Order: sequence, then structure tokens, then C-alpha cells
Amino acid sequence: MRSSRREFMKWSLVTGGAALVGGLGNLQPASAQSLPVCPLLPTVPPGLDPMPLAEGLPAHSPATTPWAVPLAIPPVLQQVSALNPLVNPDEHQMNKGFGYDPGPANELYQIDIKPGMHSFHPDLPTQDVWGYNGIVPGPTMVSRYGHPKIVRFQNQLPIDYVGFGVPETSTHNHNGHQESYSDGHPTEIVYSGQYRDHHYPIVYAGNDQREALGSLWYHDHRFDFTSQNVYRGLAGFHMMFDDIDSGNEQDPNPQALRLPSGAFDIPLIFSDKAFDSNGKLWFDPFNFDGFLGDKWCVNGKIQPYLKVARRKYRFRLLDAGPSRVYDFALSNGVMMTLIATDGNLLPAPVPVQAITMGVAQRRDIIIDFSAYPIGTEIILENRAEQKNGRMQTGKLLLPGSPVLKFIVDRDAVGAEQDFSQVPASLRAMPPMELAAAQTHQRTFSFERKSGAWAINGAFYDSTNPGFTVKQGQPEIWTLKNGGGGWVHPIHIHLEEFRILTRNGQLPAPEDQGRHDVVLLAPGEEVKIYIRFRDFTGKYVMHCHNTLHEDHAMMVRFDVVS
Repeated sequence: MRSSRREFMKWSLVTGGAALVGGLGNLQPASAQSLPVCPLLPTVPPGLDPMPLAEGLPAHSPATTPWAVPLAIPPVLQQVSALNPLVNPDEHQMNKGFGYDPGPANELYQIDIKPGMHSFHPDLPTQDVWGYNGIVPGPTMVSRYGHPKIVRFQNQLPIDYVGFGVPETSTHNHNGHQESYSDGHPTEIVYSGQYRDHHYPIVYAGNDQREALGSLWYHDHRFDFTSQNVYRGLAGFHMMFDDIDSGNEQDPNPQALRLPSGAFDIPLIFSDKAFDSNGKLWFDPFNFDGFLGDKWCVNGKIQPYLKVARRKYRFRLLDAGPSRVYDFALSNGVMMTLIATDGNLLPAPVPVQAITMGVAQRRDIIIDFSAYPIGTEIILENRAEQKNGRMQTGKLLLPGSPVLKFIVDRDAVGAEQDFSQVPASLRAMPPMELAAAQTHQRTFSFERKSGAWAINGAFYDSTNPGFTVKQGQPEIWTLKNGGGGWVHPIHIHLEEFRILTRNGQLPAPEDQGRHDVVLLAPGEEVKIYIRFRDFTGKYVMHCHNTLHEDHAMMVRFDVVS
């Protein structure tokens, strides 16, 4: 299959689905289905210039008026009283000695993966998307440590569809600390009419509160088609809280940080999109370098605005891809306060004037609007010039491209009174066992090969692990970008890592936290410290430029006891 990936993808678009490969796992049975024939999308939609597409440049989408719609805030996913049929606990790997039970103690949720109608902008037609619960972005999952949950992902996508993507899913709780069965492995596919129950234990890695997670996201991870399914809408946010990051700025607990909370703790999911001459969402899956859109979407809306009170806000920024690297700054040049990277609180806040983010990276920031008079308008800009899916040009745009407008329109009084704070200390870092890690070192090179993408010269093989990791053993990995003019945001499943050096130098302040994604520029070399605890089984490491991921830059590894 690897020798004919392009032919395989073209066949998939023609049939409306993909080859039935990979294991089903312990899925509930569905009736046998045949894949209907759907019309092949033209390589270049009518009315679009083919030349930019050859370079990975965005299509010339129809004009849209900026600041025409308010920022959409995704609803919070609500519990259900029961799942029907009942959860089968035999599906879940019970890791000996860990001591959790995917049984009646869990909170229960169901997410239906299905089509929905969505408006990206009033100047464009309302159109069909694929969404979790049929909405884009999907509902925000909210979790609290000590409250495990089971989430049923029910695939209700049509098999007689038109367009890119495939109605076959594998949902990954990105950066979640969970068993292999519930990780959303790329080949454990849920077909239309089936469901899969994921168990999220919501426990600290290594039972260490310093390992707490905060800003996660969930997205489709179906191998070969992640870029298309996520671009079509299958992504949502996942917030996690504990006694320290409690989600309550009036929390009387002396441990609580009292960061901005509730309506003032806002997820921002960034994804650039392209539209054809009819205003319909369009994607080029055959550009292996990467894909850029020419419309800035935030939470599924093109260039929205947000009215804010004169107080502090916490914004959780996510680059949801497919390929763009952002450099965010405020139009008035005021500093922002960085408090978390990849969902993990830093030891202390870091004042920053700009925030660089590759695909799948998250950054939590505090913006204080209290000093601005009512009527002030501030633009969140992307300053990174990028002309193709490979990487930024290195030029900073001043002013940058306008992405999101903040409008200060009221005083913070009554229920909006600001009780929040940004303390000098946030969350301590867990210790590293560097001496024990020195004897277990690995090197991974991310490189171009035969027109696709490889890790250590090999394409993704779902059937065999590229390497095995001993449970609990600290290791040092060297991640190398083979060059060639591409950036690679590298994501490792199951555990966070610490950056030891970047190109032989100590990490910058924004690199000093815990991470699950590291952005590698051409020729860069990053050394990381990592340790896999608690769970055994199969996981993956891959580039999160989703076009690179879909074209084989992924490796399976197994954690063994």
C-alpha cells in the first residue's frame, strides 16, 4: 500500500471510503456495508487557479467581510445518565497494579460523529460539515481529576457522501494519559454504524500532581485521512482541572491559583481554510508538503470578534492545522502573559510579545483588558509569513494578518467582577532522573523519502512496532529534522516530555515546561527527556503537519512491562 499511496487515496475519493485495513478491536457489530460510488472531486475546483495549489498556496477564496460575526464558544459536553447498550468492561485493558476500574464509578458521555450544517461566514453558503455532535468545533469536554469518564464515540457519518475525507474514524484524546485501547490508535477504526467506548481515567501520570494536564483537544486520527477528516470538522477542545488549576477564580482553597475562569476562560481553535468559487469548503489532499487556507477561522468562524469586559481573560490557543505555523501578537504591541504550553502550566508566568505555534501545539495566555477604555479595539494578528505548506519564510509581517478582534465594550461589574489573579508561581515541574536516562538513548530523524515522509528511513507500519519502550524507564531521545526546507511539529502519544537542549543550547523560557509537541525547523536537533509509566500497549509518534502524518511520517512504538 505504501508504494501506491496516491493511487489509494484517489480510489478512496472515488468510492467515498477507504480500504478496509487495520483491526476493528472489540467493536459492537454492525451490518455488512458496501461502499457506494461517489463522484471524484476535480483536482482543481472550478474557478480556482491551479498554480498556487502546485506550490501548496491557498486557493483564492471568495471575499468575506472581517468582523461580521461574533466568536462562537463551543458548548460544554453534558453527561448522560446511561449508555445503551451498556459498556462492556472486557473491552478495556486492565493494567495490573494501576488500580482503576472502567465500571459504574465513571461519568458517562456520548458523542455522535455526524454531519451538520455550518456557517463559516454570512458571505458564504451554509454547508455540510462533519462534526462531533454535528457541530464545528465539537463540544468542549470538561474533566476534573479523580472523576474518570467513559466517552462513547458513535459513528453516524454517511457512507454515500461526496467530497474529501472518509466516514471512518478513530478519535484521539490528544495528550491524554489513557490506556492504549482508548488512545484512538490510527488503525483501530470505527466504521459508520459502529461505536467505541473510550475510558479516560483522569489520573496524574505517575500519581504525581505536578504532572497535571490542562488544555487538551480531541480529533480524528484515522490513518491516511487525519488531515481530511479534521479539516472537515472533527476536532474539539478538552479542559482539565484539579485543586490547583481549579477553574474557579473565587476558590477559597489556598492551593488554588484563581486564574480567570468560567466565561473568562475561552478556548480558541485556529484553522485556516480555503473555499471554492461557490463558497464551499475545499481541500487538496494530494499536496504532500502541506496545505494552507487563505481564510482565518477561529472556532469555526472567519475573522470573528469578541466583546470583552475590562478585566483579565484566559485564552487557550490551539493550532488545529492542517499545516500552518502561527506567530501571534497583539496589534497594539502590548505583552501577553504565557502561563501554559501544550496544556501544561509553567512553573511561573512568562511575559511574551509573540507566541509561535505549530500544528497541535497549545498555548494558554492571560490578556488583561482592565486598563483599556471602553471602545478600544485590539486585533490578534498572525505575523508569520508562510507561502506554502512547508514552513514560514522567516519574514515577520508588520502589521500581521488580522485574525480575531477584541472589542472592550463594558466595565467588569456584578457577575463579571474580576476576582482572578496571575500568581508568581504556577505549577512546579516534576524531577527528571537524568542519570538513569543516560543509558537509554535513541535518535529519530524526520525526513523526506520517495516523495513521502519517513522516520529513520521507514514509513508507518501499523502491524509492527518500530521500537519498544520499557515501562517506567527514563530515556533521552534526540529528534532531528533531516532538513529540506520543511518544519515538523512532532507529537508523542501518552506522556509529556521535557526539552533538554535545542541545537545544543538550553531551552528558552517558553520551552522549559512539559510538552507533547515540539516544532523542529530544518536541520534542528532537539534532545528530550521522556518516561512512559502506568500503561502498556501500542502508541504512536508522528509529525502533526497532518499531510505529513497521512503520508507515512509516523511510527508505532509499544510500551512493555
